[in-house]
Amino acid sequence: MKLTGNTIFITGGGSGIGRGLAEALHKLGNKVIIAGRRRGHLDAVIAANRGMEAVELDISDPASIERVAAKLIADHPDLNVLINNAGIMQPDAVDAKIDDAQMVSTVTTNLMGPIRMTSALIDHLKTRNAAVVAYTSSVLGFVPMAVTAVYSSTKAALHSYVLSQRFMLQDTTVRVLEIAPPWVRTELMNSEEAEMAMPLDQFIDETIKVLGTDANEILVEAAKPMRANPGPGEHDLVNGFNTQAKAMFGG
Repeated sequence: MKLTGNTIFITGGGSGIGRGLAEALHKLGNKVIIAGRRRGHLDAVIAANRGMEAVELDISDPASIERVAAKLIADHPDLNVLINNAGIMQPDAVDAKIDDAQMVSTVTTNLMGPIRMTSALIDHLKTRNAAVVAYTSSVLGFVPMAVTAVYSSTKAALHSYVLSQRFMLQDTTVRVLEIAPPWVRTELMNSEEAEMAMPLDQFIDETIKVLGTDANEILVEAAKPMRANPGPGEHDLVNGFNTQAKAMFGG
């Protein structure tokens, strides 16, 4: 995608990867609007980045999505990039009775939320040149982490949805991208100080470089081995990965 001169809307832009992408793209000369549920986090980001805007959004609420989409189109008719980044990640126990409320919340936020957000903006985006819809998935969509099985499943489903949507939009002005991070130092799973996780600033720097190419899948080098894993021999890597993950996170 072109890295400057865009009007970009980023969900989950108040912290972590969303904030990192928002700030990097803002510095490159794009108009950036961030969204999230925590007003305090949004205010902190826009205070640190003059000219950036923010809007409160509950990505799990269809009415909130429709309200924000209408406001975006009215206030920012040049909007041409949507980055679906908002998501939640919690440990679960698929070897026991599942927490139904947590499962529904995770699926609603991580899968239904970005589908609904894109649906609310897609007709507008098809009128824009150099339009982009991007989704932040995860390498856990390719190599699931068993102690966060529902989260991993939502990311696998999101990858499948991206493939279908990219095909259906291939004859339009809208490109569909997938950003699949490895383990990054963010609030998810309290990973901000995790030594084995990729530093956030390094991830953002590498991601922006790949975003500026013609790639449909935005992969940093650390993500590529797990992206390449699915296939007839995938079980050994999945089982080995989960033996390590279980030792670190429990379950």
